Amino acid sequence: MSLLARPALATFAAKTLQRMTRLADRRSGGRGSAAASHARFPEFPRSVSELTIPTSIAPARVTVYRPTAGGTPPVHVNFHGGGYVMTLTELDDPLCRFLAAEAGVVVLNVDYVVAPQHPFPAPPRQAYDVVRWVAENGAAHGWDGSRLTVGGQSAGGGLAAAVARQALEEGGPPIALQVLHYPPLDLATGIRNKRAAIARPLLRPWMGDVFDTSYVPDVRMRTDRLVSPAHPSDTADLQGIAPALVITAEYDVLKGEAVGYADRLRMAGALVEHHDVVGADHGYDGTDDERARRSYALIAGHVRRAVGDRAAEADEASDA
Repeated sequence: MSLLARPALATFAAKTLQRMTRLADRRSGGRGSAAASHARFPEFPRSVSELTIPTSIAPARVTVYRPTAGGTPPVHVNFHGGGYVMTLTELDDPLCRFLAAEAGVVVLNVDYVVAPQHPFPAPPRQAYDVVRWVAENGAAHGWDGSRLTVGGQSAGGGLAAAVARQALEEGGPPIALQVLHYPPLDLATGIRNKRAAIARPLLRPWMGDVFDTSYVPDVRMRTDRLVSPAHPSDTADLQGIAPALVITAEYDVLKGEAVGYADRLRMAGALVEHHDVVGADHGYDGTDDERARRSYALIAGHVRRAVGDRAAEADEASDA
């Protein structure tokens, strides 16, 4: 076993990464990763507000992006990546601006609790609490909570999958679409036992050790369906789970588990599309604007159709 797979050392390494990230942001004087994210896709101006959502874990700070169109738009809840350890909400700013403009939805970018300070099951439980609150409180905040989608990139995709699973098990809220963008869906299988299409993928073994161990220190819990829905140990019936768009990257070491989960969703009648980004690795959209635009446009189209279809169904039901 790697030294970094030991909980005490993984915790130390994770907290060191967190401190280094905060220090780099302070030293940049506002010219760091957040500013770089805000500068991308300038055709979609950044106009945001903040909201604090109460949850059973801790209050969750949320950045709100609104579309320019009037009325009461649908809502999309986004969970950022970062291995369940790093707080990287601002890296998703380009995606959130893109979706608000192109899908016509209010986008809520969630600053959820992270490990090792808040290990599993705190993040997926908080994420589900946020989504349930969003569904129930739209009238007071200017969105239609009955037309709801969720999504995330990397660890955020894992949380989106966990939210959809909890919604299935707990009777709601109804989710029109779950967007899983290069998600980790099998932490029960160690990263050294996963294979990528290239010799040195972006996600290195030490990262998997630090992130997975910080998030779920007890290896026996890593087969939990909210952690590893792609692991063979999860055999529950997924009939009725939210429809899913699954996006993988060809060279990503996590691709295999996402493909496996997409197949499982297909068998449950819940896969809308599986799209593989050719020639790309994990997190490709953070640096490749051309590929990012194509993937974000794909996501926006699916989100727009998902909430539009539900609106049309509701109109038909009321007419009947």
